[in-house]
Amino acid sequence: MNYILAIFISYLLGSISFSYLAGKLLKGIDIRQYGSGNAGATNTLRVLGKGPGITVFLLDIFKGVLAVWIGGWFLHDSLTIQILCGLAVVIGHNWPIFFSFKGGKGIATTIGVMLTLCFLPVLFAGVIAIISIIITRYVSLGSLLFAVFLPVFVWVMDKPASIFWISILVAIFAFVRHRTNIVKLINGNENKISANK
Repeated sequence: MNYILAIFISYLLGSISFSYLAGKLLKGIDIRQYGSGNAGATNTLRVLGKGPGITVFLLDIFKGVLAVWIGGWFLHDSLTIQILCGLAVVIGHNWPIFFSFKGGKGIATTIGVMLTLCFLPVLFAGVIAIISIIITRYVSLGSLLFAVFLPVFVWVMDKPASIFWISILVAIFAFVRHRTNIVKLINGNENKISANK
């Protein structure tokens, strides 16, 4: 039963919305009612500025890392449980029980999970994403490219099948959560990255 507890704790960890908390603590606002309406690092950057945005991004990454560690602590480094805990923390971030199931888009938390499971594929997919963001200034496009290339690099580098399948699942989550951004990108009216409040 330890694995159920580990997965449950990981979901609750994911449900802690640092973006929402930053909005409340710094401005007394619900950040989901400002900017893009998303409880994530990019919207925190837009609404609250660089410092809070970067802090939220790093904390969301750490959530993903910690969830995988929790799986290892509970089940003696079982890769399957680590993966399930990683999946649970991303689900918690996207659909948090503490915030009416209205969360972020899960990219930073996914980075944390996958960095812990397979460092190099994340590094290479991340480089593509960063270059895309620098050139286009569309964070959403960079996030989607990261989601697309991550399973490609996992496959090419011959990582375990279970890691490949979680990379596919989190990629699907990313596209589901970015569906409005995809429409805006197609229509040419997606917001570009800006640190202005």
